[in-house]
Amino acid sequence: MAKINKAVFPVAGLGTRFLPVTKASPKEMLPVVDKPLIQYAAEEAEQAGAQQLVFITGRHKRSIEDHFDKNPELESELRSAGKTKLLEIVQTILPEHVNCIYVRQPEALGLGHAVLCAKPVVGNEPFAILLADDLIANDGDGVCQQMADLHGRTGASILSVEEVPANETHKYGIVETETQPDGTLRVTSIVEKPKPADAPSNLAVVGRYLLTPTIFDKLENTQAGAGGEIQLTDAIAALLEEETVLAHPFQGKRYDCGSKEGYLEATVELALDHPELGESFRRYLKTMDF
Repeated sequence: MAKINKAVFPVAGLGTRFLPVTKASPKEMLPVVDKPLIQYAAEEAEQAGAQQLVFITGRHKRSIEDHFDKNPELESELRSAGKTKLLEIVQTILPEHVNCIYVRQPEALGLGHAVLCAKPVVGNEPFAILLADDLIANDGDGVCQQMADLHGRTGASILSVEEVPANETHKYGIVETETQPDGTLRVTSIVEKPKPADAPSNLAVVGRYLLTPTIFDKLENTQAGAGGEIQLTDAIAALLEEETVLAHPFQGKRYDCGSKEGYLEATVELALDHPELGESFRRYLKTMDF
């Protein structure tokens, strides 16, 4: 299996859709059963071989750093109490060979700007971008691994996509594609949040990307677009003129945990799949009078 060494996590957003809980706590630390959203994304990247996790942070995001850091006092307490299983859990949130790097985004100037902040760390190599809002569950290889394998075969940048209802195109970056002889989908155009009447398709880019370092040159020359922000979509549109970009209809189920409904769906469905809680939680749900 192909590997990717570096993964970028833009986590500087304010999470206003979840106020008031996100007033002082990062939305990426919202728990789904017993793990925060950011841990699901970090685990996906690590399983694809990423050894450097680059978090683009902002103010009030220290709890993300604390989560991935060691906690000697907690570990000592668990050890003294003989809680070996819990001790193992907190000691193995990430393997020791994985390095967490934190870069401050001074202003919320858009996803494109957040990715550009990672340039000094990423350097001249392909890298993954994972948005923790999109929790993608599957029984096989994670989406990051799927992208790494496709990049390993083609050398192209990869955008993970899924079909969305036509009336929801205004929520996403939408791509137009053409099928190549090898069966891959080459992106021919990309538009940020088009109205349904203007959308070139209903293939939406979701929160997983694997990009070549050429994207940094494009971001440096991208002007503020929709919402007065530097849009990653605009930089990818410029990248299309120079390099091959492929759309990848990923394997797995995506939960939009940037919305309250999607977050609740993820919580319920992952609880039902939980090895310790699933059976009893299912029994409980059957007692509910819907």
